[in-house]
Amino acid sequence: MSDNSTQMSFRIEVGERRFGRINWLGLQTLAGREIKRFLVVYTQTLVAPMVTAALFLLIFNIAIGPRRGDVMGVPFMSFIAPGIMMMTVIQNAFANTSSSLVISKVQGNIVDTLMPPLSGLEILLGYLCGAIARGALVALGIGLGMVLFLGLVPAHPLVALGFVVLGAAFLGGLGIVAGVFAEKFDQMAAITNFVVTPLAFLSGTFYSVEALPPVLYAISHVNPVFYLIDGVRYGMIGVSDSDPLFGALVCLGATAAITALAWQMLRTGYRLKA
Repeated sequence: MSDNSTQMSFRIEVGERRFGRINWLGLQTLAGREIKRFLVVYTQTLVAPMVTAALFLLIFNIAIGPRRGDVMGVPFMSFIAPGIMMMTVIQNAFANTSSSLVISKVQGNIVDTLMPPLSGLEILLGYLCGAIARGALVALGIGLGMVLFLGLVPAHPLVALGFVVLGAAFLGGLGIVAGVFAEKFDQMAAITNFVVTPLAFLSGTFYSVEALPPVLYAISHVNPVFYLIDGVRYGMIGVSDSDPLFGALVCLGATAAITALAWQMLRTGYRLKA
């Protein structure tokens, strides 16, 4: 009887990998590590993005705000503020997962994540928890600034929150994929500069896509980041370039696809296991 009890306790400790079975302690530990990792350097990971977003708003207000007039029936600053918020959220969510993986690979301690009894799904969820937490905190800080300095009260707060979470999850998953592929910091910087930044800047952050030529208009509508920015804009000010429900479905599909790819990489140890 004691032998059976010992075997049973051992199985519970390491966690069996069956459908529906989650190592909650391991998942909580990994998620906690990812959250604490960015909270320790909060001036770099939270305060700096908020300051950057505030500078964007200040510069646009000084440069063209008074002369721009309304966009889609709302003041120009109120129109671009939600886009800047989502742009900042997705950039930080991507940075959180990608930097964590690349730093672990460069320093050689990725084994600390791969050796514990964690499945690929649990590792994926742990990293995404960190990305979503960082993105949500950044969005909260910028959102409070929009309320205090622009008087912008969210029209549909739950919709805005849903798109913030979706955006952080989508770019967090993309960050995992990029972190798995990248072997050095300069490779990670190239992905950020030539993929993530153009996606964020060319997705209606500072303008309405209705003003674009037909070709660019069509390209914008196949970009999931456009729907993320447009959805947050609808949640914050009640106007959008596209149907928010359709945008949510597109973002859900894109998030499911990128996280499935990230899960497959983590499950098989692609470019992670020597």
